[in-house]
Formats: sequence, C-alpha cells, structure tokens
Amino acid sequence: MTHSTASLRPFHLICPCGEEFDVVFCDQVSACIPFLRLTCHRKKVLFYCHFPDQLLTQRRSALKRLYRAPLDWFEELTTGMADCILVNSQFTAGVFQQTFPKLAKIHTDVLYPSLNSAAFDGEVEGLSGLVPEGRSFLFLSINRYERKKNLPLALQALAALKDRLSAGEWGRVHLVMAGGYDERVAENVEHYEELRSLVASLDLEDHVTFLRSFSDKQKLSLLHGSTCVLYTPSNEHFGIVPIEAMYSRCPVIAVNSGGPLESVAHDETGFLCEPTPEQFSEAMQKFVTDPKLKQRMGQAGKERVQQRFSLQAFTEQLYSHITQLTQ
Repeated sequence: MTHSTASLRPFHLICPCGEEFDVVFCDQVSACIPFLRLTCHRKKVLFYCHFPDQLLTQRRSALKRLYRAPLDWFEELTTGMADCILVNSQFTAGVFQQTFPKLAKIHTDVLYPSLNSAAFDGEVEGLSGLVPEGRSFLFLSINRYERKKNLPLALQALAALKDRLSAGEWGRVHLVMAGGYDERVAENVEHYEELRSLVASLDLEDHVTFLRSFSDKQKLSLLHGSTCVLYTPSNEHFGIVPIEAMYSRCPVIAVNSGGPLESVAHDETGFLCEPTPEQFSEAMQKFVTDPKLKQRMGQAGKERVQQRFSLQAFTEQLYSHITQLTQ
C-alpha cells in the first residue's frame, strides 16, 4: 500500500452522523487529524503512534527524498495537532523525539499493545510432520522473510550451538524457521533462498525446517511445543512475537535493543543478548543443559504478559488517558 492510500483510508470512518462522543481515537496515520479538527468541533483527538511513518520508507534516490519531503513535513505537522499522543514503547518514544524535533516539548505516554489472548487459548495440535522425531529441544524463529529481521543470526547461532554440545545432545536439537512469505514479493523469495544456501553451507540441513506462511494452528502448536523462541531483529519498535511466545509459556532469546528491552525480562522470562552467534548460542545452551529452565521461564513469561500486556491492562490505561482528556 502506498503512503497516499494509507493516509486517505481513515477519512471514510470519521465522525459518524448521530453518534455522541467526546474523544476520537486516531491510530497510526496522523493525516486525518486536521480534518477531525474541522469537522468534530470541540472534540479531543488522541493519536496512537506505533512508529513514525517516514522511518518505514526507504529513500535511496534523490527523487524519492524529494517526493517524501512534503509528506514528512506534513506528518510532523499533523501529529502535533493531537491533544494527546501515545506511543507503543519507551523505544518508540525516543525515536519519536528524534524524528519530530519540533514536537520536543510534547509529552508522550507509553501504551503497550495488547495481546488477543483468546487466539492463543485454543486447542493445541501436535508437531507431527513439522519436526523430526526425537528432537526434544526445539528452537523457533518467527519473522517475515526480510533481510532487516536478521534471520541468519538464528542459523549462525544454531551452528555455534553445535560446537557447545555433545553428539547426543546435538542429535535432539532442531530449529524451525517460520515466517510470512509472499512469492510476489521479490525480497521474500530472494531471502528465503539465501537462508537455504546458508543452511547448506553450515551443514545444518538435518536440523532446520523452513515453514512459509504457516497457519494459526501451526503457529500455536509451535509456540507451545518449542523450547525457546529466537527473536533476531535489532531495534524493533515493539515486536509482538515475544509477547505471543511468553503468553504461550515459551521463553525468548532476543536482541538487547528496541522493544524486547521492555517486553522480555532478562534472566526471568528469557535472555537479552548482543546480536552475535556466540551470545545467542550461549543462551540456547542453557535450555539444553537445564531442561527445567523452559518451565520456570515459561510460567514467569505468561504471568508477565497477563500483568503488563493483557487486553485488560490496555483497556484500563487507555480509559485513564481518555478520562484525563475529557475532564
């Protein structure tokens, strides 16, 4: 979807006739805020910023930079017209201040996204057909097949783990690389082949399964059946995968930057590591040498999600901000 299309989509939803309201909740795209100001007189506008839109677009050519310049200016202008601005993490709050210097005096509060826990409470199927028999230490990577997700780190960490384990332990280890994949997207196709080539070069073919565009049931089964999730992106503005994993009682090994600094409790619900094969493999080894670690961290992870990232927690915090606006 182009920026222009995304910016126009909210307009058909604005200000339904005959409805009484005090606050308009504007999500992700700020372009409609001026229109809200004109049509919804004396109504407060709350804007929820997941990440500055201008940072989601590459501008490698001079023409693209020229095209984006007025859009970037307009994004900053319209964002500043909201009565209240919420962001999805402390990390995003910092990026917000750097990206919109003219809004430096505006206070932004953090409202963590919630998890639709009902989708993860369904019946769990087995992993038959997905994972070879006898692989009791299952590591899982869930991310789109995009280069910025640093998926090679998971494969390189697996290769480094092999050198840390005995032959018997290594024989029980497996990694599932599950990710969103669209054959119409060139990067998805190219990166998938790059990863397969890397697996071959590392001699890991018998210990890695690639799963493209998996179903919700498969995802649920993998999260419940895995020893640990490997979350490899750096500087993710939040990242829902660690939350989904922890709710499913699956610990997380993540890069110690961005959203995981706030979602994953180091040494409690998982491990936060430098994005190197050595540090990731060291954390992975702990789950192999201490099989009870998954249970302890898994339970702590579920409790953390229920306390901080549940729909109830989200609702209560959002209601608090709306109440403050209407006083």
